Amino acid sequence: MTAAASLSALLRDRRSVRDFRPDPVPAQTLEAIVADACASPSWSNTQPYRLAVASGELRDRLSREYCEAFDADREPDGDFETGFPYPADLLPRRRATGFGLYRHLGIAREDLAARKRQMRRNFEFFGAPTVMFLFVHRGLREFAVLDAGIFLQSLMLSAQARGLATCAQGALASWAGPPRRAFDVPEDYKLVCGLSIGFASQDPVNAFDPGRVPAAGLLLAPR
Repeated sequence: MTAAASLSALLRDRRSVRDFRPDPVPAQTLEAIVADACASPSWSNTQPYRLAVASGELRDRLSREYCEAFDADREPDGDFETGFPYPADLLPRRRATGFGLYRHLGIAREDLAARKRQMRRNFEFFGAPTVMFLFVHRGLREFAVLDAGIFLQSLMLSAQARGLATCAQGALASWAGPPRRAFDVPEDYKLVCGLSIGFASQDPVNAFDPGRVPAAGLLLAPR
């Protein structure tokens, strides 16, 4: 397989996995994935992001803190607001993904308890043995978030190439307190998202594929 074909396969096969096996990811594998992501390009090579990685007992402690905040309906303390209205032109895609997932799982729209249980799975890291937290430097404004997105994609593709699965989770940015208490986060860095990583289980949830807009739907027409 050519390099182009391998890259295409990685991009097209990667999915947001929402159920993981408990098997731990070897430390050297995690180190290799992070090392790959460090080759990502960034604004003036500033690399305006920091990454926190938690496995084992630390991972379990973080999950407990997140679940406690979720169960108590605690006021979010995140660095970015995650509960905002979606723009009208993007809302149909968001709804198609959310409603599609619940249909795939057999969760009725009016079954609020089941919907809440599924949402809580975010804070259990979907059972993944490792969770990562990505922080961006406030001083580089929106360009730090742009660079963090590139870094995050590199992390996910490197994991995919090694037979691992991932799920990028904006929900984990709702509460920044747990990772800030667990890690020495520099004052100028804001939590933008989390990433669960591990080996995908055989749970039917992992067969869900929301699809993507084809290239023609994203390209702008010339005037």
